[in-house]
Amino acid sequence: MKLILIVEDEPSIARVLSAYLKKAGFEVIHASDGLQALELFREREPALVLLDVMLPGLDGWEVLQLIREHHSCPVIMLTARDGITDRLHGLDSGADDYMTKPFMPEEVVARVHAVLRRRPFLQDRSSKRHFGNLVIDDAAKCVYLNGAEVGLSPRDLSLLLFLSEYPNRTFTRDHLIEQVWGMDYEGSDRAVDLSVKRLRQSLSHWSSDAGEIRTLRGMGYQFWINE
Repeated sequence: MKLILIVEDEPSIARVLSAYLKKAGFEVIHASDGLQALELFREREPALVLLDVMLPGLDGWEVLQLIREHHSCPVIMLTARDGITDRLHGLDSGADDYMTKPFMPEEVVARVHAVLRRRPFLQDRSSKRHFGNLVIDDAAKCVYLNGAEVGLSPRDLSLLLFLSEYPNRTFTRDHLIEQVWGMDYEGSDRAVDLSVKRLRQSLSHWSSDAGEIRTLRGMGYQFWINE
């Protein structure tokens, strides 16, 4: 049974979400502020976090930042702010999805299922792939750069693993959305650009003569390696 951490300071919303998630077969724990959320996160290591933005003490953005410093646990942001700037900020900060209030609890459960399904589309195998000082362990779903593990969000990791499965092949944004984000994704294809931006930042010390994630204007993205 997968554990979901709900971080929400409105008791009525937390109760409804908890009831629907439990009915869907999840185990649920609840935090009403940012500090309590981080404490429960460290103690229980949930499979996914539903994270409200407006919280007492640490707000949701600060909690997300602290989670992303060491963990790739999926995070869905919950907020009353529905502007495009807020959505892009959430995705750029490493959130896996972004839902605005008011929302239907059934949709939240569906989004949780969708995010948890978004895993690298790779066959289970034990071999590691080496691209200069970049090592990708397909079986462990881990990435290492100069011997140190690179912390990536599940979405960014899925994108990197998918691209690296097909070196020197170009994929359009629409194709990547379909393969990595899923057919039920309703957001902008700008999410691909933001994910690539984060990957480039995380892999900034990848040897340029070994490979890079290239942008082909008007075509898409490519995991280029020096063969």
